Order: sequence, then C-alpha cells, then structure tokens
Amino acid sequence: MPRAPTASASPDRAAAARPLSPAAIRAPFGRYSHGLELPEGARLVVVSGTLGVQPDDGVPEDVTAQAELCFSNIAAILAEAEMDFGDVVRINAFVTRREDFPAYMAVRDRWVREPLPCSTLVIVSGFTRAEFKVEVEVTAAKMP
Repeated sequence: MPRAPTASASPDRAAAARPLSPAAIRAPFGRYSHGLELPEGARLVVVSGTLGVQPDDGVPEDVTAQAELCFSNIAAILAEAEMDFGDVVRINAFVTRREDFPAYMAVRDRWVREPLPCSTLVIVSGFTRAEFKVEVEVTAAKMP
C-alpha cells in the first residue's frame, strides 16, 4: 500500500506550476493555493471521487483510517499514469461530519507537496453507503 510521500515536489512541477495568491484577497486558510497556473502542454489526470475502501470491500470505521486509504488509493491510481502526489494540482474532498475536519486535514497535509495544490473541503450529509465518511478526488498535471 502506498505511503504518504516524504520528499518535496518534483523539480519540474515546482518550476512550472505558478501559485496564484493575489494580495487583494485573504491568504489561504490552510495548506493550499488559491490557484495554480499550469504551462501549456501539461498532461492532466483526473481521479474520480475515491473512498476509503479496501480491495476486499472492507471499510475502516475511523475517519483517519478512511482518509489514509483514500490517499493511498489515489497514489496507486496516479502511479498507473506515472505520477505521484508531487503532480497533484487540485484536491476536492467531502466529509460527513464537521468534527472530522481536523482528522481529515492531518492526513491530507501529510500527502500534499509544494507548490500546494488548490483544495476544497465540503461537509456533506452522506455517501452511497452509510459507513463511508470521507471521499477525495484529485486532478494531477505532469509538466512538459
């Protein structure tokens, strides 16, 4: 199972993706960028909403364990395209309880790399199965 990366972003991504943080608006609330400008010719991979479910259909009860599985599953999908979390430019996440926000963010922050991706977190009333507590989708870009 993939683990949260420990290295910073790949040099080509860090050099090519330009964070957009205008002085005229409030700084980000957390570890994310308001916007990222990608160079012409960047190769995109869009990952569907990914749940914290194991290959045998098992679902951990804990939101932290589900979030770790979400990010680990996304890492496996990105690897199929020869990408990793250093290539992620956008994260959309959904949790079912406001009180799960800190646990989700702790996991997310272990996976994100510089330059920080754009990111949105939404509190939702539920998913297709009651045991799901978190879902994450990402967009990644490999720089030319």
